[in-house]
Amino acid sequence: MKPNIAAILKTLPDKPGVYIMRNEKGEVLYVGKAKRLKRRVASYFRHANFASPRLRKLVALVEDISTLRTESEAEALIVEAKLIRRYSPFFNIDLKMSDRYPYIRITEEPFPRLVVTRKKEEDGSIWFGPYVSAGSIRTLLRLIERYFPLRHCKSEILRGKTDKRPCLEYALGRCMGVCAGLCTEAEYRERVNDIVLLLQGNTSELVERMRRRMNAAAKIMAFEEAARYRDTIRAVWKVSRQRVSEALQEDLDSETWQVLTKLQETFELKTLPWRMDAFDISHMSGHEMYGCCVVFEQGKPNPSLYRRFKIRSLEENEIDDFRSIQETVLRRYRHALENSEPMPQFILIDGGPVQLEFALKSFEELKLEIPVAALAKREELVYLPGRPDPLRLSFDDPVLKLLQRLRDEVHRYSITTHRNAKVSRLRRSVLEEVPGIGKAKAAQLIVKFGSVQRIATMDPEALSGVPGVGKALAQKIINYLRGELETRNADNNSER
Repeated sequence: MKPNIAAILKTLPDKPGVYIMRNEKGEVLYVGKAKRLKRRVASYFRHANFASPRLRKLVALVEDISTLRTESEAEALIVEAKLIRRYSPFFNIDLKMSDRYPYIRITEEPFPRLVVTRKKEEDGSIWFGPYVSAGSIRTLLRLIERYFPLRHCKSEILRGKTDKRPCLEYALGRCMGVCAGLCTEAEYRERVNDIVLLLQGNTSELVERMRRRMNAAAKIMAFEEAARYRDTIRAVWKVSRQRVSEALQEDLDSETWQVLTKLQETFELKTLPWRMDAFDISHMSGHEMYGCCVVFEQGKPNPSLYRRFKIRSLEENEIDDFRSIQETVLRRYRHALENSEPMPQFILIDGGPVQLEFALKSFEELKLEIPVAALAKREELVYLPGRPDPLRLSFDDPVLKLLQRLRDEVHRYSITTHRNAKVSRLRRSVLEEVPGIGKAKAAQLIVKFGSVQRIATMDPEALSGVPGVGKALAQKIINYLRGELETRNADNNSER
């Protein structure tokens, strides 16, 4: 064994990942995956004399071996496929990722069909995948076949009702009977849209659509139809909890690859940051305080994985961004650990060294080791654990620009979350928040006096003329409304 190879083998981790073998010119000869990198790579050199001529040739040419750590063997499979597609190594027999992993295709037709294929083409169809797990795609197909069936036949469909008898698939509940004109194109397209939402992982919107239809069916006493929607909702939620992977969405472009590689080098990461999380806190004078997390995959935002957390550890109007960051990070990854969700390879905190310190406390509690940094505004300084001085990257540095994109996206998401919560609170009548005032009495006061603003300016004696409102309660109402309106005006001014 070559001395340089023997030295490399001693440093390899006994963890999942991908290994890249290069020749003396630095050219990639072979890319492979392993559940245990140390054992797998060493096996090439222990048994080289008994291997095939092709493998012996590979071992003889190898001068360098680099590795990319991953969280699991499944993730290693994904990374391996992307690297093979990128480098097309001479010793990799199966060079095309699409030859191994299936896609789900929704055809471009007036009445589309759902097809599973291993070859992707640019034909106007809607494509999903490729999928790493055969089990996950079977689960999806079973769900679609039972609750969202489309037509299977390739025959021409005539619009409008016909004398044609529907096929056996319709009798089994696996088709909408489009060949016999038993459903309109609009109804069919609505089902196709449901399937698109399911395959995109947009479970919340799909379930909300199902829930509206269930309620509408129940109102007209179509209880069997309502029950079908109920069962569909339950099945969709069950599949969504299995977290079907679509990690091989598309290949990395060269520019994104270079930026991620440089980020890995800059922060000395063990593996390429395929997935990155960013955190921020948003509130207004202590109201509607939320911690938010956004996710970038392959350098691009994935809104379906965004999460927000209503801060619980603080009292109303209490402001503590540091503890809020700690709570948000803790809840985010505690939930991920409990549900076996994939972890990021890099985390960014919006803030400075103190925010970073409180985030690290959460990692210590969870016994997690994930590379993390904090990006401070204005001077755009990067703070890292264990380094007293911040890292100052050039403003033209693509790594800094990627971090800024992460930070700006989580800031946008947190502001949007806060505003939506604020609008929701303002929609509720402030009167209902006054102790001793219920919905009926609040409605009575609004009908009589017109608005909350007018009630806040009234004299307690005038307000106490309303049945059921004495002078003490009238004074309490006025004091509460004036205080609440002053707070809201201050919030609006500070937001502007």
